[in-house]
Amino acid sequence: MFDRRSLVLGAGAVAGAGMVVGAAAAKPQPAQGGPFQVFQADIRQFGAKGDGSTIDTPSINKAIDYVAERGGGTVYFPPGTYACYTIRLKSRITLYLEQGATILAAAPTDSQGYDHPEPIPEWNKYQDFGHSHWRNSLIWGEGLHDIAIIGPGLIWGKGLGRGDGKDNWLKDPSGPGTGNKAIALKWCRNVLLRDFKVLEGGWFALLATGVDNMTIDNLLVDTNRDGFDIDCCKNVRVTNCTVNSPYDDAICPKSSFGLGEARVTENLTISDCLVTGNYQVGSVLDGTWKKMPADFAPLIHGRIKFGTETNGGFRNITITNCLFEDSRGLAFETVDGGVLEDVTVSNIAMRGIVDAPIFLRLGKRMRGPAGVPVGSLKRILIQNVVSSGATILPSVVAGLTEKPIEDLRIADCYFHHVGGAPAAMAAIDPPEAEMAYPEATMFGDLPATGFFIRHARRVEMTNVEIAVDAPDPRPAIRLEDVQDADFFRLRVPRGAPAFALEKVVDFRSTGARWLPDRITDGPISGRF
Repeated sequence: MFDRRSLVLGAGAVAGAGMVVGAAAAKPQPAQGGPFQVFQADIRQFGAKGDGSTIDTPSINKAIDYVAERGGGTVYFPPGTYACYTIRLKSRITLYLEQGATILAAAPTDSQGYDHPEPIPEWNKYQDFGHSHWRNSLIWGEGLHDIAIIGPGLIWGKGLGRGDGKDNWLKDPSGPGTGNKAIALKWCRNVLLRDFKVLEGGWFALLATGVDNMTIDNLLVDTNRDGFDIDCCKNVRVTNCTVNSPYDDAICPKSSFGLGEARVTENLTISDCLVTGNYQVGSVLDGTWKKMPADFAPLIHGRIKFGTETNGGFRNITITNCLFEDSRGLAFETVDGGVLEDVTVSNIAMRGIVDAPIFLRLGKRMRGPAGVPVGSLKRILIQNVVSSGATILPSVVAGLTEKPIEDLRIADCYFHHVGGAPAAMAAIDPPEAEMAYPEATMFGDLPATGFFIRHARRVEMTNVEIAVDAPDPRPAIRLEDVQDADFFRLRVPRGAPAFALEKVVDFRSTGARWLPDRITDGPISGRF
């Protein structure tokens, strides 16, 4: 019989004398019992000081190498502040951050800094610098398996750059020696990230590219740019996380060409998470929850967004039981030839959305190799969503003339906006912007209060209410080039049209509050 306790320790738990080396020991010792020898190493035994100023990276990497050479185990960070440059992960290694332990990203100097970004072939032109490099990070791993970072400690990316030139203390935001990611993983499998906290994670608190079988659970991320970028990954679970990211997106699945191929992101679940973009960085972590100044509102991010890099696309996606507070809305975008299909969204509460609560965009920016056809966006189910206090920009569903969005179902939802748009806004004819960067604001002001839907097939809304604080002259829903549209038990503001229809074929609205039933098989246009 094998020793169950030794096996559990090897999976990442911290317990027993086998984890922390005795003061008299010359080197780390294996946990004993059964046929397994599971090594655990305290980084202080390898020379780490934890005083916040000594660069402890050599000691930490030595501990990782030692344990990896012996088949794997846990590298233990006791309480202390460990100033670091690049920590290099190995397969079968767990980093355990004890309560009171901080991995501090040190500021680069003329003589010391982070690993240099690796050279990338010609396909680096298809995505930005951040999505093309991994090694210029605080912690990175490539081609690894069975790795974990766990424990209640903190990763503080104080010395990391944002990658956008807004770090005045950096001579070159992407130059040699500069790090701009807290954690970067490429072509890895069987990854666990659990229980720790991230403060100021740089460009990405986590960049995971080509990572399969990954669990991200119970992280608190209070950061100065992106939270999680999950790129070209399969079989991923993001659960029980809080992400405050005022300056960029909170949870952002992507499907770039950074691996040199169009790889779909699929089998992804996001559940029981809070995303926000309007708290001062650090105030969620310390529990003070200080709001950003009022004039910051146009810059708020903090959302869940699928895009912008979308060469491979997204498939089999579930988002459930999530909260959006003072952020941009939920976005699904495919503009570089990828698919976006088989998505369910349920049980979402939104408050204070600064742009469209829901944004679905199929475009043809086509940033990728030549000859790739336009992608597709279809089979999307959204239900049990409540949004209150959103700005005047409605939810947007926008496909292409030659490639409409297909099979969209929205049910049991409440969308509340501030209203009060000027009368002229009801007559706006928005541009197509087929090749533009996808963003809910890409069309400018829109002639609808609740939904602007253009180039779509088979759209259904059931038990949906659109409400406004101030009277708004725009129709609740505007449809352009839509075929087969069904609306059941719709509730809309009084005093303005419920629908504005242009180039609509096969339309049905029944059971709507204050509206007579209308069923038309064939073309229909007008307002009513």
